[in-house]
Parts: sequence; C-alpha cells; structure tokens
Amino acid sequence: MVTYYLLFVMELATRRAHFAGTTANPDESWMFQIARNLSDAEQGFLRSKKYLLMDRDTKFSEAFRLTLEQASMEAVRLPALSPNLNASIERFMLSAKNECLHRLIFFWERTVQTAIVAFLVHYHQERNHQGLDNGLIELGEEVDRTSGEVVCREPLGGMLGYYYPKVA
Repeated sequence: MVTYYLLFVMELATRRAHFAGTTANPDESWMFQIARNLSDAEQGFLRSKKYLLMDRDTKFSEAFRLTLEQASMEAVRLPALSPNLNASIERFMLSAKNECLHRLIFFWERTVQTAIVAFLVHYHQERNHQGLDNGLIELGEEVDRTSGEVVCREPLGGMLGYYYPKVA
C-alpha cells in the first residue's frame, strides 16, 4: 500500500480549485517545486494573488513560504486547530473524497491524477455550488439551453453524471 498526498489550492472568491500535484513523499524539495510552479509569472495559478492562506502543516516549510514571498505573495498561516477558517477548501476536499477518491481503487499515481483531473472538470463545469447561489464556476455553452435531446455525460465510468440538452 502506498499513500499519495494531493495538494490543492483554491481561489476563495470564485471557488476555483487547482490541483497542484501528487506525491508519495511530500518532502521539502517537492514543496519548493510546487511553490515555484504556483507562483510562476506566466502560468502559475497564484500569479497576481496577494495572499495564500495555509494551515500549520510542517510541509509548508520555510523554503515554500520564502518562494512565495519572492513572488510578492504573503503566506498567511492560519491559527492552530482552526479548520473552519478555511471552510471552502475543507468542503472541496470532502466533496473530492466522497464523490471521487473513496469510490475508486488506485493502482498507480497516474490513475489518481487522472481521476482528480476528471473530478475537477466536473467540479468546475457541471456541479452547482451553494456558495455561488447554486451556480457553476465555469459556464459551458449548454447552460441555459432549453431545447434539444437530453444527454448525459458520465465521467469516471458513470460515477459522476451531468445531464444537458444536446445541440440540435
């Protein structure tokens, strides 16, 4: 048995989640590389962001925080034992576990990554969010369509389902 660690970041205003990476060994060098990827000036998820809220996990090392500071971002560590201060990402993680991760058996790291990418597409484009007035994060072309044959998109072998009217 191997335990894989998944790292996500979320933009709180839009609820957009980003899969930063997975590893069986989240050591300081891996976290340093993740910080570099997230704060990349051209493609980093955190580019042009001012703050990154994080818990007090030791994986968020000094090198991780310094890398973010060099990209003009303040790493804000939340008080100990306060999961409700980061409720949006906690709810996202609960959804990812209940709707995806706990329903599958993974044999390789690549299969975990594939499942998470499929879940994120569902999370952003197909799943309603109460915090956004039951809206979607990314509106697809099928949203607000009122006519056409109803079809179902079933990612992950049908575990996740999304019904929408097909273009006539």
